Amino acid sequence: MNSYHMKIVEKDSWLEPVANAVTERYHRFKGRLNQIEANFGSLKAFASSNEVFGFNYDKIRKGWWFREWAPAASNIFLFGDFNNWDKSANQLINNGRGIWEIFLDDATYSKKLVHQSLVKLVVHGSMGVNERIPIYIKRVLQNDNTKDFCGQFWNPEKPYKFKHKSPKLQTNEPLLIYESHIGMAQETEGVGTYKEFKDNILPKIIKAGYNAVQFMAIAEHPYYGSFGYHVSNFFAASSRFGTPEELKELVDEVHKLGLIVIMDIVHSHTVKNTNEGLNLFDGTDYQYTHPGDRGEHPLWDSKLFNYGKEEVLQFLLSNIRYWLDEYQFDGYRFDGVTSMMYFHHGNGVDFNTPEQFFTEGVEFDAITYLQLANTLMHQINKNSISIAEEVSGMPGLCNAIEDGGIGFDYRLGMGLPDFWIKLLKDQPDENWNIHEMYSTMTNRHFDIKTIAYAESHDQALVGDKTIAFRLMDKEMYFSMAKDQQNMIVDRGIALHKMIRLFTITLGGEGWLNFMGNEFGHPEWIDFPRLGNDWSYQHARRQWSLVEKDYLKYHWLSDFDRAMIKLIKDFNIICSMPPWLMQADEGNKTLVFERNNLIFIFNWHTSNAIPGYEIQVKQTGDYNVVLSSDDKSFGGFGRIDTAIHYPTYERDGLVFMKIYNVNRTAFVLRKIE
Repeated sequence: MNSYHMKIVEKDSWLEPVANAVTERYHRFKGRLNQIEANFGSLKAFASSNEVFGFNYDKIRKGWWFREWAPAASNIFLFGDFNNWDKSANQLINNGRGIWEIFLDDATYSKKLVHQSLVKLVVHGSMGVNERIPIYIKRVLQNDNTKDFCGQFWNPEKPYKFKHKSPKLQTNEPLLIYESHIGMAQETEGVGTYKEFKDNILPKIIKAGYNAVQFMAIAEHPYYGSFGYHVSNFFAASSRFGTPEELKELVDEVHKLGLIVIMDIVHSHTVKNTNEGLNLFDGTDYQYTHPGDRGEHPLWDSKLFNYGKEEVLQFLLSNIRYWLDEYQFDGYRFDGVTSMMYFHHGNGVDFNTPEQFFTEGVEFDAITYLQLANTLMHQINKNSISIAEEVSGMPGLCNAIEDGGIGFDYRLGMGLPDFWIKLLKDQPDENWNIHEMYSTMTNRHFDIKTIAYAESHDQALVGDKTIAFRLMDKEMYFSMAKDQQNMIVDRGIALHKMIRLFTITLGGEGWLNFMGNEFGHPEWIDFPRLGNDWSYQHARRQWSLVEKDYLKYHWLSDFDRAMIKLIKDFNIICSMPPWLMQADEGNKTLVFERNNLIFIFNWHTSNAIPGYEIQVKQTGDYNVVLSSDDKSFGGFGRIDTAIHYPTYERDGLVFMKIYNVNRTAFVLRKIE
């Protein structure tokens, strides 16, 4: 093996044909980083353009500078309620480098440009004269009547001061994420707020046992139904949910409760809108994005960043730093990483050869940006967490950059929910292949941290179905009362519990749950739109379903809480990989050991077998620590959790006998 090979190549001989490309990837990163440090002093200093652009106070001259980068603009004016909406009174001056600026001195404007003043720009460019929102504005409001958006000068007399430090994961503590959307977290039909989430939803997350909250749709987006993925104003927290101070108070409260706060950040594309956002800001289609077809995402109807341009790099990296510093977020889930890394965005590519990851259709500049973003995050806070939404299986995604990697801490196990949905859609239970099920959950490098999940918000969107809804469908409307017997619901509840336990136990070193899925939230997510008469009926969470003792939903919630407790108490998913001890295709039974616990999954539709023999690793007596068939979880109580299971030896091997109950998972622990 050649000594010059980087570590990810040394560990994986499959990468030998692209060894030089792996090295070149690292050199591109180092070259860009060295250039930034030479020109700006440090990566942190480079990532501070928000301290230059937008509104920034000058303590020496006593007034506010406003600056905007718009190299192709021919004229720019700042206007708003501070100058009686005069579009020509406050002209910006081009400093010769494409940066337009104006100074608003306190003597003239201290009583005019005040906290919550409304502001906009008039930009003259090749596309004509257009009203625009300042790029670095920290708050954007929508007019209830006209639906137009406007920037807001945000300068509270008493800015929010954080009271609580960010917690950090302890050694071998799993990352257990409660994926949340502020606006649809409430039960009433409407848009929820930061304050409502703090007061009403955080206690539910604490009770459920999760140690991290992931917030979607934080950066401002003009279309609510985009789920926050068509961002227009990258430095503005969405005003739909409240004020910046209220978001800060929410983050502070999460930290007070001992949880980590992760932001879903969207740097993979930007909204096409020209009344809001970046598109055609200075009149060109190449200011922030690629020109022509290369700047168009064919599936997302959005614009693609030019990651090779210094000003764009600075804008995005400053945005990375901004949310960590200003709002005290603990990390990011990076949206659309696969789309970023390839010109083809991963569409229609099977990724069977190493060249497809390193030399064919690869967007080198985007990968360099991701390496810089991960470097910056960990410079700001060594405990910050970065998660990649990535489906191609890019080698080195979660390896150290100096080893040839990209530097993420975790990847999302995106193939896992796809597997479950396909299985439930295409195959009857009796045809499920337990070998394929186990292989799908464990087919990964165990030194690459993966966030496992059975379903997220993606599987709940209109046109798809959650696992619970796919299992029980319309019966969820009529047969969820405890006094109603229904075989479809019985099957659905049993498999919902098994699928989640199977996935969290085998699928990764972390876990993600979209709010409400833990109790089998019915129906789909459908934001208000023309096609549903702008209804909020399906853009909410019906918490009352799980709070009513006479409904079956709380059985699923109770099981999820017990499952999370098991994972934490016995350090399951951060332990050594599982040990498969038995795979009985005829009885659809899998037995495996992980961190000294024995997991038995019987997926069979009907075979419940007394005196079923299984092989184990250690002699002794065992007891049940969790059973999905427990009556308190909506099961039938066929497994006696009070008895002990003794082992015996035969031919030098260790065995025990159990009651192997169909559609049931249970977990055994050796009694010390």
